Amino acid sequence: MVKSWDMAVERVQERLAAAPALRAVADEEGREFALWDLAACAEGELGELVDPAAIGPAEEARLRARLGESGREWPGGELYRRRYWLLGDSGPGGPGAAQGRPAGPVGTVAVDNWTRGAGQLAVSSLYLRPDARGRGLAAAALDRVYRAATAEGLFGYRLEADWAWPRAVRYYLRRGLWVRSWKHTIGLTRMPQLPPYRVREEQGRLVLLVADRPSGAPAGEVWTPLLAAGREGRWLRLDETAAYRQADGWVHDYARSTLALHLALAGRPLVRGPQWWAEAWRWSDGGEPEGLAHWIEQFERRRGAADRTSAPPGAALPGVLLPGVTPPGAVLPEIGLPAPAPAPRPGAVAP
Repeated sequence: MVKSWDMAVERVQERLAAAPALRAVADEEGREFALWDLAACAEGELGELVDPAAIGPAEEARLRARLGESGREWPGGELYRRRYWLLGDSGPGGPGAAQGRPAGPVGTVAVDNWTRGAGQLAVSSLYLRPDARGRGLAAAALDRVYRAATAEGLFGYRLEADWAWPRAVRYYLRRGLWVRSWKHTIGLTRMPQLPPYRVREEQGRLVLLVADRPSGAPAGEVWTPLLAAGREGRWLRLDETAAYRQADGWVHDYARSTLALHLALAGRPLVRGPQWWAEAWRWSDGGEPEGLAHWIEQFERRRGAADRTSAPPGAALPGVLLPGVTPPGAVLPEIGLPAPAPAPRPGAVAP
């Protein structure tokens, strides 16, 4: 039992600072880190690929003006989080060094200085330069954070992603993160209490399965289905298994939210009928899939009508069924990005 989360977080930060693929940002590098954050935000919100090293005063002013509040530089950012350069495989002893790849930062990661929720670290920034992607560096950075957290008795980590950046959201789901909430942003988590899971399609349904190692079973994992979601007309059908009804704790709480997000990204309906939609607001923080539909509706309204009227009424676009916004059978579009996009500010993260 950890008596002081603050002390545990400090020890985690010491572990991260000593990791060979990370380097703590020095005081004099704060402005440089802020420009990497700006490049991340420009890609995520504007769809512009920007080289952080090439951002001069005029380009910085242009980007911050376009981004508005989200492009604001956070003064004293080092007070609430510890910032690190991600050195990738060109760091000391890395395979990239032997292959002649240039040394130096290829990305950034930041971890808050206090815990959130049930004693979890908060990853508040994650970014890789485009030329450093596809080598597993973001996954390795998240794995280091997780190992450091659990080694000090913390319950893993959590991060936030924005529905408007679906490729980033998909990335975190591929990494096996569970969905814990969707208020304002999509909250995802990795905890020791949560087993690995899979979502696969079976006979037109999406099925969420969890890994189990029952007593006496052969070596390896046994995959147990918990929930199955299909379509009845234009509505959702959500079925529970006996294993789900017997589950408790975090798995029971997060399984429905996690499957709901997979459904939304697959363009499947989230609403089981008018009576469920009438009370969707009850799950606006997390839980039942109608709550996610309600949240997406609110987000899309904030984005403005222009993004929803670019296609003919009733057109079948990739997205999620929102009966309160679209005509029957119509779905809202996703917002495509040229690459997985990070958010440099607290509360929105992407690789």
